[in-house]
Parts: sequence; structure tokens; C-alpha cells
Amino acid sequence: MDMLWNGWGDPARATPLPDTVTGLLRELLGVTPRAAAPLPLEEIGVPAPPLDADARRALEAAVGQRARDVRTDAESRIRHTRGKSTPDLLRMRAGDVTDTPAAVVLPDGHDEVLAVLAACAEHGLALVPFGGGTSVVGGLAPGREGAFVALDLRRMNRLLDLDEVSRTATLQPGLRAPEAEALLAEHGYTLGHFPQSYEWATVGGFAATRSSGQASAGYGRFDEMVLGLTLATPRGTLDTGRAPRSAAGPDLRQLVLGSEGAFGVITSVTVRVRPAPEVRRYEGWRFASFDEGTAALRRLAQDGPRPTVLRLSDETETLIGLAQPDAVGASLERQDAGCLAVVGFEGTGEDTAHRREGAAEILRESGGTFAGEEPGERWAHGRYSAPYLRDALLDAGALAETLETATLWSRLPALYAAVREALTATLTAAGTPPLVMCHISHVYENGASLYFTVVSAQGEDAVAHWTRAKHAANDAILAAGGTITHHHAVGTDHRDWYVREAGPLGVEALRAVKRSLDPAGLLSPGVLLPAD
Repeated sequence: MDMLWNGWGDPARATPLPDTVTGLLRELLGVTPRAAAPLPLEEIGVPAPPLDADARRALEAAVGQRARDVRTDAESRIRHTRGKSTPDLLRMRAGDVTDTPAAVVLPDGHDEVLAVLAACAEHGLALVPFGGGTSVVGGLAPGREGAFVALDLRRMNRLLDLDEVSRTATLQPGLRAPEAEALLAEHGYTLGHFPQSYEWATVGGFAATRSSGQASAGYGRFDEMVLGLTLATPRGTLDTGRAPRSAAGPDLRQLVLGSEGAFGVITSVTVRVRPAPEVRRYEGWRFASFDEGTAALRRLAQDGPRPTVLRLSDETETLIGLAQPDAVGASLERQDAGCLAVVGFEGTGEDTAHRREGAAEILRESGGTFAGEEPGERWAHGRYSAPYLRDALLDAGALAETLETATLWSRLPALYAAVREALTATLTAAGTPPLVMCHISHVYENGASLYFTVVSAQGEDAVAHWTRAKHAANDAILAAGGTITHHHAVGTDHRDWYVREAGPLGVEALRAVKRSLDPAGLLSPGVLLPAD
């Protein structure tokens, strides 16, 4: 099943906002119903594909003369236009198809990817890898003019190898996360990677964006799971990784992880896997303030015992109920909401009980009050539903978007305040005062991430409106010592701030890598680095 072309996920799961939330949007933020309904797919005018006959024949030859796997029909091209950020969806709903690919090509293996790259180089076509289509940072639209090919990797969806002695699995990039988990579960294993995009995102996308799952406190980030990768480039094949750790020079895996298709197309990923957990327990803890809860999370992250899932919503997010997306608005009448932490444990029965008991002692010592298992279980039940809520907010005429960052524990309070102030000041000055919510979503021994959700009225031009606020937040992040992105990647949206974060010499080094692997600059131009 394909994802909704102008929204998130399965259309059957879309639900309208509760009346309490609609009333809050109107009374608090001045949100009014949208002026016009989104255009239906069949009414969107798509220009003829800018692909000459010779280029098409070359692409068909690259995929074994399977004409059906070189698609130039309007619907296929529309469904591969941009990603799923709020600006992407607003533009798509308005019928803006300026970033539509000339063709969608579906290879069936590493050699076919190499052949497609050669065909694109021969005919001067840019190429953008396309996995689940879940990018929220402009990673699926090239940052330069000209025809390009969307390389849809859905056919490359196999478990290539499972080494049960070493506990590693080699997966193709087009495997969606649920498919990967199902294949591993047949053998009693799990990857343990469950980001909010889990239902639609792919293994290749996880590697290309340095994804981080909601259970990262226990299982680690995706880049920490990767032992090896194979990369198809216009110059040939790059194989990286042959041991769990090595002192054999700089780790080339790190050039591929987070490269977002700018250096090549990931065609296989070898990851470590773990036995599927016997027990999963999620629970809620309440703290009087965000500062108090943050201190408790830091103790667990630094000194243990570390839970598998560890999250903390600030006062506003807790009050609204966004900590449990399927229960938004349920806490509006509460006066003692404070801050809700979701704490989860997965593993063997003995290990889970031991860590849960030790964590409870730390949380109580830190001022936490046990709220029972219901808040945690409810979070687990609705953990993938927030993007559907974003669609419902857009349907109601609101502007709703997210952004994230990370920094050291010592800098976290200042970063939190700076981003909130930048978003609030910019949107208020534009006449649309926002609701700004935040949670800590990932913790480390030395720091943590902050994930912000912003809701306001859309203003006259919603895309331009959000762009100004986003730029102000980006500036605030760098000024406060944060990284421009923690797990959403760079894309085109963060590119100019990434250039500032990396510095001139760092950018020069990355450009040298790109020139070596992609001399013509055809791969995801303008993504990650400015196009030459």
C-alpha cells in the first residue's frame, strides 16, 4: 500500500480533531477553517515528463528491460514529489508540483542501481534515492533545476543474511521497518529501532539519515547498530565495515551514515540484532517541573539503571496531552498535570524487573511520582499517531510542525529557552501567537535531544510563515550551542545551518568526498551540501 500522497500514512487512519482541541485552536490561537479544500490528485496538472526517448531506453535497459519499472505517469511522479514536512504537504495540497521527478525507477538489486546511475550520468539526469518518502527536511527534492529521477528502492526488500552466531543481519535498503522486524522475528530477533516514522520508513533511510528510534535509550541509535554498508556510486561500489570495531584508519561507514544520498545509494546494511524481548513494560511518572524531570533523566542516563524508553514532556505538552497523541485534549481540565515522563523496559523478565526497580528508586529520589502503567501503555499504543494528528491540524486550518536538536546536559536549559523564545517571538510578531511544546526524546550520558512541536494559525502564506519561524529557530539553535538536527537529517531545510555548524574546512572535506564519488554532482544535488 502507498502512503497518502498529500498527507501521512494510511488514509483509513485519518481522524478529525476532538471538539475540545478545535475550540482551543479557535479561542487561544485564532485558527480559522481553511479557505479551500486540498486539490484531488486527479485534478493536479503535471507537465509532460522531460525525458527523451534515448534516456528512457537507457533507464529501461538498466532495470532489465522491465518497462513497468520506469514510470512516467502523473500519479507515480506525484507520489514521489518531495517528502512529508508541513511545507511539503501544504504545497502539495495546493497543487504545487514544481519538484516532480521526470521518472520513477524501481531497481531490483545492487547491479541494477549501478546501471541506473550510469544511465543517469550518460544523459545528465540527477537522481534522488526514495525509500519510504518520510523525509521532513526537504531531503527528497533536489536543490537545483533540471530533470531528475526518483530511485524507488521498494523492490530491494530482502533479508540477505542472518548470522546468529555474531547476531548480525544484512538487509536491503527498501525494507520497511515493520517488514524488517517481521523477518527478524521469525528467527527470534529484533532490531529495536522504532522511530515515529516506523510504519513507513525504510532501513536504507534509517542509515542515510542517522535515524534514532524511540527506544534508543536501550537499543541505541541506528548508526550505532550498523556494522557495514554497501554503497553504489557513479564511480563504482564502496564496501565498508568488516568487524565490529577497527583501528584501520578513519571509519568509512561514517561517511555513508547520514550522507542522505549525496555520495551514493545504499544497497545493503549489516546491523547488529538482539533477541526479541520477553517482556515489555511502559509506565508514567510525574514531575512538578521540566527542570526537575530533566535532572531525573540525567541521573538515569549517566548512572543507571537505564530504561529502554525514556522521555519527558514539558508542562505545555503534558497539559495538552501530546505525550499521548491518541489522548490529545484529555488533560485540559487538570490543574496538576506537571510534566509526564514515559519510562519503558524491554528484555528478559529478570533484567526488566531489576532495571525497573532500580529506576523507580532514582525517579522517586528525584521528585517523581509514579503515575501507573496506563500513561506508558497509552503512549506505546499511540506512539506512531502524531503525524496523523498533524494532518488533522492542517485540515482544521492550523499550522503544525516539529523540529529537534540536541546538546550537552549543561547547555540544555539555555537551548530549550532560546528555541522557545525564537519561535514564540517570530510567530507572535507575525500576528499568529503559537503554542510551543517540547519533550526530551533521546538521552545520552553527556546530553539529550529536544523535540519541539509548534501550532499556530497559518497566516496569509503558511509556507513563508513557517519558513521565517524555522529560520529563527535554526539561528537560535546554533547560537545556543545545539546541533542543527538530532535525527531528522539535514536535507535542504537545514543545509545552510549545517554548513555553518561544520565550518568551511569541514565542508571543503565533504565536497572533496562528493567530487570523488559523484564527479558530475548528479546525486541528490543541493541536499546536505549546496549544489556546485
